[in-house]
Amino acid sequence: MWIQKLIRIWKIKDLRHSILYVAAMLVIFRIAAHIPVPGINVSALKDFFASNQLLGIMNVLSGGGMENFSIVAMGVAPYITASIIFQLLVMIIPRLEEISKEGEAGRRKINQWTRWLTIPLAAMQGYALIALLRQSQIQIIVDLTVWRLITTIVTVTAGTIFLMWIGELISEKHIGNGISLLIFAGIVAQLPAIIQQTLVTFDRTQIINLIIFAGIAVATVVGVVIITEGQRNVPVSYAKRVRGMKMYGGVDTHLPLRVNMAGVIPIIFAISIILFPPMVAQFFLNAKSQFLVKSAEWVIAVFQDQLFYGVFYFILVFGFTYFYTEVIFHPDQISENLQKQGGFIPGIRPGSHTAEYLKNTTNRIILAGALFLGLIAVLPLIMRGFTGVATLAIGGTSLLIVVSVVIETVKQIESQLTMRDYEGL
Repeated sequence: MWIQKLIRIWKIKDLRHSILYVAAMLVIFRIAAHIPVPGINVSALKDFFASNQLLGIMNVLSGGGMENFSIVAMGVAPYITASIIFQLLVMIIPRLEEISKEGEAGRRKINQWTRWLTIPLAAMQGYALIALLRQSQIQIIVDLTVWRLITTIVTVTAGTIFLMWIGELISEKHIGNGISLLIFAGIVAQLPAIIQQTLVTFDRTQIINLIIFAGIAVATVVGVVIITEGQRNVPVSYAKRVRGMKMYGGVDTHLPLRVNMAGVIPIIFAISIILFPPMVAQFFLNAKSQFLVKSAEWVIAVFQDQLFYGVFYFILVFGFTYFYTEVIFHPDQISENLQKQGGFIPGIRPGSHTAEYLKNTTNRIILAGALFLGLIAVLPLIMRGFTGVATLAIGGTSLLIVVSVVIETVKQIESQLTMRDYEGL
């Protein structure tokens, strides 16, 4: 069945060209990710990232270019941050909310402002990463003069803008979300190195652990698919209305409430929060005050504790899942729209009662999504504890991104096939 579908996709000329175009853009991205910025000790940098789990997560979100400190070291993380900021501002500032409701013109304005905000964010994150690497005991950055510092920041900022542009070009082909596909490509590109490292350090005594790992990996993928696709269908009925000689309405449908409305955004929020204290503490390790030095060492030691890190990370992801769902889901507005269109939930009064019902239903559904996202976030720690195989510790966030991107891409391709069937192409 799937082979026949692939043959159909390949036979459609414009769809085939779109897929090849997207593949070419991803190849260009991977080439750029292997061009390091001058003056960087790449081997020492990889060792530094391997010893720091939080930076490893940042490397995943950047698309894999950070561990080489390539010209696209910041990846699309600044653009994602800018997008999240504007999503929150639209909910807070009435003027921005009005602009967002202006249709395509409003979306273009907000997208343009998001691009402009990405530039200073990329520059600041680039400088913060350089400052963090300079604090490391390993000599990662060699001969960093003022001129080289400026050129490095300009280079990585331009790299982020370049990836943002590539992501938008990919999105225009309707084969998937461009930014998500860039992160997906960065994650997949790391698999061969992980497998090679595992085979090099393979020990026969670890066979049972590898079998356990494989089973948990399959179960995790199945769980990600179930949660990503899971939804509660709330029944909605529309009353019959007579206009002139015609009757409208009388339709029974449903309102889908997804189990995971927030996607990976809560994990990104949590990473930003959990990275901030140890990153700031790094700057005070060489302070003249012994109190500041001791405090910085204590903060770094606390966040390096696996138990504290896991519990704190889980709580943050859990809390941000509810917070972001509250930001993007508005029961009052949905209830108002249903009432205006003559729709109602059977057994529930229109208006405030409907809004309260939707809010309570969503809170119960999101509980499962929040627990799942929290488990996904700390899954590498759990896997390392169960199997003892550090090189194959599943990146739950990586799996969530990969599976979500695959599902979204497949849906977009199938929708294009359906559209062409409808048009008789």
